[in-house]
Amino acid sequence: MSNVKKSIAALMLGALAVTPLAHAQERSIESSVGAITARVLAEGLDHPWALAFLPDGRFLVTERSGQMRLVSDNGVGAEIAGVPQVVAQGQGGLLDVVLAPDFAETGRLYLSFSERAADAGAQSVTGTAVMSARLELDGDGGQLVEQDVIFRMNRFDGSTRHFGSRIVIGQDGNLFVTLGERGNGARAQDPADLAGGVVRIAPDGSVPADNPHIEGWAPEFWSIGHRNPQGATLRDSDGALFAVEHGARGGDEVNLVQAGKNYGWPEIAYGTDYDGSAIGVGQAQAGMEQPLHYWDPSISPSGLDFYEGDLFADWTGDLVLGGLSGQVLVRLDMEGDAVVGEERLFEGQLGRIRDVRVGPDGAIYLLTDEGNGRLIRIAPAD
Repeated sequence: MSNVKKSIAALMLGALAVTPLAHAQERSIESSVGAITARVLAEGLDHPWALAFLPDGRFLVTERSGQMRLVSDNGVGAEIAGVPQVVAQGQGGLLDVVLAPDFAETGRLYLSFSERAADAGAQSVTGTAVMSARLELDGDGGQLVEQDVIFRMNRFDGSTRHFGSRIVIGQDGNLFVTLGERGNGARAQDPADLAGGVVRIAPDGSVPADNPHIEGWAPEFWSIGHRNPQGATLRDSDGALFAVEHGARGGDEVNLVQAGKNYGWPEIAYGTDYDGSAIGVGQAQAGMEQPLHYWDPSISPSGLDFYEGDLFADWTGDLVLGGLSGQVLVRLDMEGDAVVGEERLFEGQLGRIRDVRVGPDGAIYLLTDEGNGRLIRIAPAD
C-alpha cells in the first residue's frame, strides 16, 4: 500500500460508510472470489474523471466540465472554489486529482487539466497542464488556495483529443504525468515534443537530476512513444510504474513504463487504424518496447490500480482497470511483471468506467463517464 493510502487509511479506518442511494441501485455477479456487489454511492456527477479519498471518509471527484466536488453520505456536494479554468472541449477538461503524501497535514494536492494557451486569443489552442494547490475544507464545501501551475506541455495545438492525463507520485515524491499525443502520432516519436510521453517532475515542477536525460530528449521525459495513456499506477513493492493506453482500432496496451524507453507508437502497434489500414511497420521493431498485454478489439482502458487490500485477498498484487467502450471492470492476474490471466467483471452492466481506485477499506471504487455519472463501490456480496 502506498504511503498516501497508508496515511489516509490510518485516519479513516471504518470511515468509508457512504450509504447507497437505494437497494435498487445494487447489482451482484459471481466472480473468481465469489459473489461481489456493485453499489451506487452517489450520482448526478457531470462526466466524472478522477477520484481521491479524503482522510475524513469523504471523496474528492473531478468533473471533466471543470468542477471538483466533495461527495459524502449526503450525496454530491457543492463545487470546490479556486479550481483552474479549463477548456472542456472534446476529451479535454478537468482531469486527474492526486493527494500529496503529506495531504493530511498540508492539504496539498495536484490536478491535471487542459488549458488554453496564454497567447491564443480567441483561438482554441490547448495543452495539458498540472497545478499544485492546497485544499481548505469548510463544512460541506471548500476552496483551493496557493495555486501554482507547475507544469505545461511544451507544444499546445488546436486538437481536442488525447490529453492523457494521469498523475502518479513516485516513492521518492517526484511526479509522473502521462501525456497523450493529441491525435498526431508523429509527435509521440519527436524527442523534443512532450506529447505522447510520460514526464517526471519534482513537486515544484523542476526536472529531477536522475531523469534519463537522453541526448535530444526533452529533460522532463521519462519515456516516449505513447498514444493516450489514461490510467497509471505504482507498484508498492518496488515503485515500478504501470500504465494503460488507448490503441486505435484494437491495440490498447498495458505497459511497464521504464526510464528511457520508447513504447513504439505509431511505429509499432497491435490492431489497425480506424480505416482498417496498417499502422507503422507492424507489431515489433528493435529499440521499441512490447506491451505486457494488449486488447484487440479495444476496451478503451481508463483508470488503473494495483489491488492491495483485505476484501479480495486472492486478488492481491493484481491490476484492476476500467473500460470505456468496453463498459467493463477488468482484473489482470499478475505474476511478477507478467499478465497471466484476465477476468472481466460487470461487462455491459455499469456503463463507461472512467476511473478505478482501490480504497483504504479494500473495496474497489469506480466512476462512470456520463452526464449523470456515478460513484460505485465494489465489495463482497453481503
